[in-house]
Amino acid sequence: MAGSISSQPIAGDVQLTIAVKVAQLAKQQQQAQGQVALQLIEAATPPQANAAATTDGPIGSIINTTA
Repeated sequence: MAGSISSQPIAGDVQLTIAVKVAQLAKQQQQAQGQVALQLIEAATPPQANAAATTDGPIGSIINTTA
């Protein structure tokens, strides 16, 4: 009794594997582009003044208490 082996399921598995790999690579590429975009935004944003540093007493004031 001779049996025939069909190669179609194997080809389908290879195509599925390739499709999954392409999807994974696309996701990685999007994440990398997102990181670059965030870095560019951070680089373009002016630094924020530290609110605590400007409200802790009379900075820069010299008061002469000896008259």
